[in-house]
Amino acid sequence: MFGISPLGWAHTLGSLPAIPIALYMFARHGRITPHSKLGAVYFVSMFIGAATVFLVTRDPVGYGLGAATLLLLFVGYGANRLPASAKAKAYVETISLSLTAFLLFLPTVTEVLRRVPDGHPFVTDPHAPLLLGAQGGLLIALLVGLTLQVARLRRLGGAGAA
Repeated sequence: MFGISPLGWAHTLGSLPAIPIALYMFARHGRITPHSKLGAVYFVSMFIGAATVFLVTRDPVGYGLGAATLLLLFVGYGANRLPASAKAKAYVETISLSLTAFLLFLPTVTEVLRRVPDGHPFVTDPHAPLLLGAQGGLLIALLVGLTLQVARLRRLGGAGAA
């Protein structure tokens, strides 16, 4: 189904919970909240997805996205251990974890458009306007979201948001 191997399904289903969790936390808190129950589930789900991408991708871009996601995930969740001010830690945590969500949504949207509906996907060309528009929309959402998050951190004095 959809040309996905059993390992691909493990990758997909392992990372799937991170999508609604990220959307919920963005809507509820304006950011990924790592030190919460949902934050723990987000971490595990993102880790599964990012770690297993190395087993399922055949594309160098996939390796880069997986490595970047893992790096940002560990930086975001370990920000409170950085030798920096609480304000700086809040910025690092918020920006890093927002970037992990973007790095999850980007290949998710791309793969859905390139595989659904099964046998007759919406997009067959990687340069199709629908795909480029969806990817561009995600980039705009990231830029607007990061701008709002940084403004909120400034308003709260940085550490107040973490």
